[in-house]
Amino acid sequence: MHKTSRLAALLVAGAIISVPALAQNKPYATVNGQPIPQQVYDAFIAEQKAQGAPDNPELQSAVREELIRRELLAQEAKKKGLDKKGTVPGQVELAKQAVLIRAYLSEHVRANPITEERLKAEYEGIKANLGSTEYKARHVLVEKEDDAKAIIAKLEKGEKFSELAKQSKDPGSRDTGGELGWNSPAAYVKPFGDALTKLKKGEYTKAPVKSDFGYHVIQLDDSRPSTPPPYDQVKQQLQQRAGQQQIEQLVKDLRAKAKIN
Repeated sequence: MHKTSRLAALLVAGAIISVPALAQNKPYATVNGQPIPQQVYDAFIAEQKAQGAPDNPELQSAVREELIRRELLAQEAKKKGLDKKGTVPGQVELAKQAVLIRAYLSEHVRANPITEERLKAEYEGIKANLGSTEYKARHVLVEKEDDAKAIIAKLEKGEKFSELAKQSKDPGSRDTGGELGWNSPAAYVKPFGDALTKLKKGEYTKAPVKSDFGYHVIQLDDSRPSTPPPYDQVKQQLQQRAGQQQIEQLVKDLRAKAKIN
């Protein structure tokens, strides 16, 4: 296959939405008298460059062929009235919305950059929340308090925790003796985390611990000092998290000011 043809085929997967041409927008090309706006070509080229494609004659030729191909298919679809059929009009509007939203959010993020100070403050806050100790625990989760009390009674008689864990409602741990691995107390719901920190190595809770999931019997296998990853290692995740929070706050503020019926 010719290089240009291969590149054109790859461009089929590229996501670019054609927008109506402005009156002053110079046509890039025409297909059956229908203009392809220059801004559509420019947007397609920009999209490919953003994905790492070099802006050279080969790319420009491939983009031209792809835009013509799309215009031909779109014209045929309109001849059959598909642009007004079923959910197609709604899908077109959703696609336009998606492009506008992406542009707006990109501009908002550029205008309100997340500072290094904020990221470091987030990092320190997470470290403080995790605490200085992590725990290796196991548990049995049951629906009724009496069932949890019965498990504790069996533990008092010397039955093995790992065997009793087989009746747990937690599918992720019941087949491994109730083991939960190493975690900070903050990784669990508060009643569980609070109970865990009060145990000594080898101890189990003498009373059922109630949470939204049911009743727990918890045993502490071991504990050790917590060693959080260094800031530079998690900076990217912190950046993503802060970006999501920024957008959520933006939407929350807009909604608070909006008139919605």
